[in-house]
Amino acid sequence: MQIGMLGPFEVRTADGVFADVPGARLRGLLVALALQPGQVVPKATLVDWIWGEQPPADAANALQRLVSRLRKVLPEGSVEGQPDGYRLRVEPDAVDAVRFERLVAQARNDADPRRVRLLREALAVWRGAALQDVGLQDSAAFDAAVSRLDRLRLTAMEDRFDAEISLGHGGQLVTELTDLVAAHPVRERLVAALMRALAATGRDSEALLVYQRTREALADALGVDPSPELSTVHVALLRGELGQREETRKTNLRAELTSFVGKDADVAAVRELIADHRLTTLIGPGGAGKTRLATETARTLLGDLPDGAWLVELAAIGADGDVAQATLTGLGLRDALLGETPDAEPTDRLIAAIREREVLLILDNCEHVIESAAAFAHRVLGECRRLRILATSREPLGITGEVLWPVAPLGLPDANAGPGEIESAPAVRLLRDRASAVRKDLAADAGTLSTMVRVSRALDGMPLAIELAAARLRTMSLDQLANRLDDRFRLLTGGSRTALPRHRTLRAMVDWSWELLTDAERVVLRRLSVFSAGASLEAAERVCVGDAVEPSQVLELLTALTEKSLLVAEGDSAPRYRMLGTIKEYAEQRLAEAGESELTRRTHLAYFTELAETAEPHLRRAEQLEWLAALEVEHDNIAAAMRGALAAGEAAGAMRLAAAAAWYWWLSGHKVEGNELIMAAAALPGEVADDIQAVVYAFVTGFMTSGRGRDQYQAEEWIREAYEISQRVQSRHPAVRLTSALERLLQGPDAYLSAFEPLLADEDPWVRALARLQLGKMRILLGHGSPDADASLEMALTEFRALGERWGMSFALTELADRIAMRGEFARACEYYEQAVAVVTEVGAIEDVVRMRSRQAQLYWLLGDEDSTAAAMAEAQQCAERVAWPEALAELALAKAGLARWSGDAEQAHRQLDITTELLGDDADRAYIRALRHDVLGYLAEDLDEAREHRVAAY
Repeated sequence: MQIGMLGPFEVRTADGVFADVPGARLRGLLVALALQPGQVVPKATLVDWIWGEQPPADAANALQRLVSRLRKVLPEGSVEGQPDGYRLRVEPDAVDAVRFERLVAQARNDADPRRVRLLREALAVWRGAALQDVGLQDSAAFDAAVSRLDRLRLTAMEDRFDAEISLGHGGQLVTELTDLVAAHPVRERLVAALMRALAATGRDSEALLVYQRTREALADALGVDPSPELSTVHVALLRGELGQREETRKTNLRAELTSFVGKDADVAAVRELIADHRLTTLIGPGGAGKTRLATETARTLLGDLPDGAWLVELAAIGADGDVAQATLTGLGLRDALLGETPDAEPTDRLIAAIREREVLLILDNCEHVIESAAAFAHRVLGECRRLRILATSREPLGITGEVLWPVAPLGLPDANAGPGEIESAPAVRLLRDRASAVRKDLAADAGTLSTMVRVSRALDGMPLAIELAAARLRTMSLDQLANRLDDRFRLLTGGSRTALPRHRTLRAMVDWSWELLTDAERVVLRRLSVFSAGASLEAAERVCVGDAVEPSQVLELLTALTEKSLLVAEGDSAPRYRMLGTIKEYAEQRLAEAGESELTRRTHLAYFTELAETAEPHLRRAEQLEWLAALEVEHDNIAAAMRGALAAGEAAGAMRLAAAAAWYWWLSGHKVEGNELIMAAAALPGEVADDIQAVVYAFVTGFMTSGRGRDQYQAEEWIREAYEISQRVQSRHPAVRLTSALERLLQGPDAYLSAFEPLLADEDPWVRALARLQLGKMRILLGHGSPDADASLEMALTEFRALGERWGMSFALTELADRIAMRGEFARACEYYEQAVAVVTEVGAIEDVVRMRSRQAQLYWLLGDEDSTAAAMAEAQQCAERVAWPEALAELALAKAGLARWSGDAEQAHRQLDITTELLGDDADRAYIRALRHDVLGYLAEDLDEAREHRVAAY
């Protein structure tokens, strides 16, 4: 509920409806309660407020009846009765008069310019005369409240005028003050403010006339002379001390030659920080735009700073340079500021100069003088109460009262952003802006936009890097630039000749940060470059130690590097430390220079191999989601470790990691990458332990036998090889124990049922459940579609559920769904597919969702449910667009071909068959795919002879 009484009286409820409060006494009661929100107002006070000196004989009952009427027009529970009075339940700021008083009181304790903003906000609450529509008669208490609010308003206006004039805004107030002085001719503060405002605009004669008229008005009305305060203003005016301010420079900020792109929200946020805090530090990596953000923000504040904003450039001074002297230089050693202390120490001279001045100092590039900058800021802020400091640094000053604003790189477009979103992304806007300055022939087509995104992403959205890249476009095309950014330090060397030396090349920018590090920090930073997706603390403690860096020191060093803006810490419960691409490439070069690349790579490989080995058994149990999540976070690191081992020809290391990570790749939706890596590891020459080789070969058979288009003869070779090795080892790994069953399948259909039966007694419950599932499948394949087949599948599902293993559950559910669908129970089959989709989505294997939704869509079609068919196919399509597994995409195309055939759309069916062939490439020539294709074509043929030919070919 909102109550307005500083202007037209109104009550607005929480839903925005105006409540009608009829009658002067009812409104008077509400006002009396609202002026003390949440407090109990005594009954006697309310009676005196409403009826004044003529209360009714039964005042208590009359008040009770009035309260009862008020309760009916206000929201329920708004008015509470207490033994000695009544209370209005409303937030204080919901009453405009109370909010006004709070803001005025708060302003008294603040310095300009925040004081001005608070007073403006307070006075904006007024919409007219106080309590103008209440109309309460014969109430001295009511009249006193009105008078009090009016006096507070006038005083607040006077406070505001004084603060505005002190900020140099007097010329804007003349008209307003002239009207107020006319209405209050003996209000001396208003008169003094008008005289100062007139003098600020050079109208001294008019100011003298105002004083003369006021003196006469005071004598006529009150028989007194002007107050000493007003007389002082008069004397200052006669001496010329109130004349228009000498036009002095309020800043040394230079006009910029380029537009400011992409940081408007940051400017607004930093403005607020400067208003609320006396020390604000912009922190961020080199080239992020800290200096430009600081100067642009300061430029917007100049109108609120009587003594200006001054840039102090610390980059030019040495590590032992004097920050105070640099500040005096930035201020220009102006006599008007230095006063009588030219021979004092620099800090003392500065304090004497700005002690009472409202100044904003920008201490730019503090990182190399961080200790002295912190000490300087602490002292001058303590002695100059109106001073504010805006610092820029690659790490915080680290003193009490400092507030930080991280300056992030410019925003990049999302991966799925449309053309409009790409064009509006700050990083792309900056690149286009700077590129247009050097190339007038820059195209505006989709290809150019896509290349700009590539460049912006490669440079992490860093403004300096983008500007250096744009400068290169004077002599090369945008595509040439994009294709050469893998050697960015050699390429990006064309900075402005007037820029600081460290801003003229990309390498110089990072060199500056590197030189400020300790030896231990350099060790950790360069070794962290081996990580591809950031590093957990545990991983860094393993990989980054050595050369006098102990594991116990790593956290402290990571923290220091993060504070120096060379690392980004992400996450709350378990932070990960990552580098921007530019820093990573630089650190990789430093790692190579130190001769540590190979050692660090091997340590990295060992750590992630051990992590994958620890996780692997849990991926077949109820805790698989927890461990999948742990591995997914490290996915890029695991892949990088594998590719590093492959590139180094390290067969043993690559095969060991492949054995540990293969099931993760299969289970979590990384089948394409997993297939590529595990096959590459298996093909690598070199000595590998049999137990490791047995596991890898077993998984290779899994990858080789998945999908519709695999080479059965190549798969047979892998199965025999895996089986031969498994006979030489006593492996407890489930994949190895399944190899013997696969080898039996090669013996022919007679061995199908017996192939998996020995595994029904296996010690591993996961192996037993999978064997039971496969046994059910074999019975169905052999045409033994008896209840035994269904029972095997149902029992396998029960066992997988008991384990909490979602892949096995989804496998069993889809087999059961197909079994049920064969009996014509399409709706029930769809329910099973729904369950299968739910569990497989949990593990992230969206490739499998493509097949499941495609099959489900066909079942919905058979049920005549066109809407559900369309929804299932739409989800299958969405999943397909997110994967690169050709088997899943081919499954979708075949499903579309089937639906098109059923619907009589021969053209669409032919198109989808062609897509299947395209997706599978050489695998499309496999017998199984040819059979499927000829089968569909047989249905589509309009000529009986042609149909017969397709049937024969399919057979």
